[in-house]
Amino acid sequence: MTTTSPTALDPQRVQRRTVFLLSSAQLLSGVGNGATLSIGSLLAVDLSGSEAWAGSITTVLTLAAAIAALPLARLAESRGRRVGLVTGLVAAMVGALLIIASVMGQSFVLLLLGAAFLGLGTAANLQARFAAVDLAEPEHRGRSLSTVVWAITIGAVAGPNLIQPGAVVGAALGLPPIAGPFVFSAAGLFLAAALLFVGLRPDPLMFSRKLASLADGNGDAAAKPVRGTIRSGLRAVRTSPLALLALAAVVAAHGVMVAVMSMTPLHLQQLVGGSHEGHHGGATDSTDALVVIGITISLHIAGMFALSPLWGWLTDRAGRLQTIAMGHGMLLVAVFIAGFGQHEPVLVTAGLVLLGLGWSAATIAGSTLLAESVAPDERVTVQGVSDTLMGGAGAIGGATSGLLLAWIGYQGLNIASSILAAAVLALTAVTAVRRIPLAEQDRTDSSAV
Repeated sequence: MTTTSPTALDPQRVQRRTVFLLSSAQLLSGVGNGATLSIGSLLAVDLSGSEAWAGSITTVLTLAAAIAALPLARLAESRGRRVGLVTGLVAAMVGALLIIASVMGQSFVLLLLGAAFLGLGTAANLQARFAAVDLAEPEHRGRSLSTVVWAITIGAVAGPNLIQPGAVVGAALGLPPIAGPFVFSAAGLFLAAALLFVGLRPDPLMFSRKLASLADGNGDAAAKPVRGTIRSGLRAVRTSPLALLALAAVVAAHGVMVAVMSMTPLHLQQLVGGSHEGHHGGATDSTDALVVIGITISLHIAGMFALSPLWGWLTDRAGRLQTIAMGHGMLLVAVFIAGFGQHEPVLVTAGLVLLGLGWSAATIAGSTLLAESVAPDERVTVQGVSDTLMGGAGAIGGATSGLLLAWIGYQGLNIASSILAAAVLALTAVTAVRRIPLAEQDRTDSSAV
């Protein structure tokens, strides 16, 4: 087995190839998440027989992503990004197959297990954005990260609209119609894993370490990976006010987005399909409701990913703090539009689109700021902790959203979610004010020199 010396490779060329491969894999794997988000809650109601379990799929998926984030980060630390990402995608493919089996066997337990395995794919997709900045230059980190995030758009938007084509494929394979979309999910995840397994060489994380070792005069000796824990990651974050803000921004944005998004399909089914509390009919009782749900979730996911390059550009040009504030400002507006417009499907859809846009801006700017606000040897661990807390926030949002929907209604759910976005806006303002004297001091020192 031979290896190529880092000095024989152009880092910028490797970076461009890495971003292309990561983007292609995101496009293929996005189908799985899109299909799960659009019909997961409906399947849960069907197989469990109770609307109380409507948020269970989102909860299990996000909780599994939270639990898997740090182990996948450790795997990346020791074996490289390629092994970590491929492991998550293969597990997600198994999850898609388990969901198909759950529909065939009418098993709610298998459905939950499939959602858990799909959560590992979610964790891998989240970590792909960090892999995009391992070799990126500081002035292009936002752009590189946002390009990989953007690439998931086509697959993710297509996912919710695969209900009808999936039914055709399912019938051809002898499967129940609603299981059909997950055939596309499994195929997309397999292709994504194969692409990264074959193509992601040299590994961006390992290559960046070798370059850093050469720059430090250590020859070809790469830095030894640090076995990170949640405690060590949080300790690293606490040493930097900017890292704290970045972590709060991505965690809160994810919690708000998941809480509102996960209950919107059920709300729209009741609104458009004429369902009422206590009704436990089939998930496909209303074709009109399914169409509206598919369009709404597709547009929401488009909002999450389609304008990612714009947020990356603003992150690099306008600044990290400014883009974080913009993202959480949009989240605030989104929940008020969806909440106070709860009786109008058009307004609910508009709110969901803006919800996706706000999530995208806050996540891209926050992730970029986080990656550069901690020491290089702590970066991968902190990124794993960030994704763990994001997943935890999503799991809590998914778990409590069903209870809040039953208790205070869809409008109340949206208003309650606004508290997190408002808190991050306040923290961003405080951080910006505290940094003004430091910036002025830097300018004074530069003038003196």
